[in-house]
Amino acid sequence: MKTEWRIFLIIAVFLLGATALYGAWTYGDSGGHVEWVGTVALLLSFLLCAMCGGFFWFVSRRIDLRPEDRPDGEIADGAGEIGFFSPGSYWPFGLALAAAIAGLGLVFWQFWLLGLGLVLVIFAACGLLFEYYSGTRRTAEH
Repeated sequence: MKTEWRIFLIIAVFLLGATALYGAWTYGDSGGHVEWVGTVALLLSFLLCAMCGGFFWFVSRRIDLRPEDRPDGEIADGAGEIGFFSPGSYWPFGLALAAAIAGLGLVFWQFWLLGLGLVLVIFAACGLLFEYYSGTRRTAEH
């Protein structure tokens, strides 16, 4: 996690500098008016990278070093089972379709389409999340 938080925070510092430079440049170039859309977009990008970097830094302090974080780490140290990955699922397609419907509702400012899309996004996200938790409940007795 050490590598991840460093990358995100380096990008965040760059974006903060780019925000200040962009704001000053547009202020001087347009005769005393800052171009707010680009400035706010860069500022929000900085905040997003800083938030991700801060999260990775916070997590990296609480877990043991991974093999890729140690200077003496070998490739074989990372061998073994990583976790469970779904072999195939249709829920990501449904989630993308629902997000597209919600996006169309937002673009054309149709509240009924936006509401339908958001309901479908919640349904598809729940379907994706609980895909392997459905069915009969197993107990320790069986």
